[in-house]
Amino acid sequence: MRSSKADAERLARAVVEQLDERQAEAIVLLDVGPHTDLADYFVIASATSRRQFGALEDALRHVSDTEVPRREGGSEGGWLLCDYGSVVVHIFDRDTREYYDLDGLWSVADTLLRVE
Repeated sequence: MRSSKADAERLARAVVEQLDERQAEAIVLLDVGPHTDLADYFVIASATSRRQFGALEDALRHVSDTEVPRREGGSEGGWLLCDYGSVVVHIFDRDTREYYDLDGLWSVADTLLRVE
């Protein structure tokens, strides 16, 4: 279910905060809304190990009291996708992130936040 743009941005920033607290790497918040109907925001981040993938996934389950994200993938495949409707979160291992290059694919989107 899609939420208002302001609510979606608050959720996206809460996701970034949770990922940052658990030491995700190269976190990027993109405003993709003007370029697609899929979502308003993408959050892209990297995990350094399977253990960290698990910690990040757990954090994402608890980011919103009202929305439980739909989830696909995981550490075994190197890519975890959590879909909150208006916010889609992509967590990659380093090699998979480089291979799919979502950062480059969505380079037309405004980068609202970058946490290195």
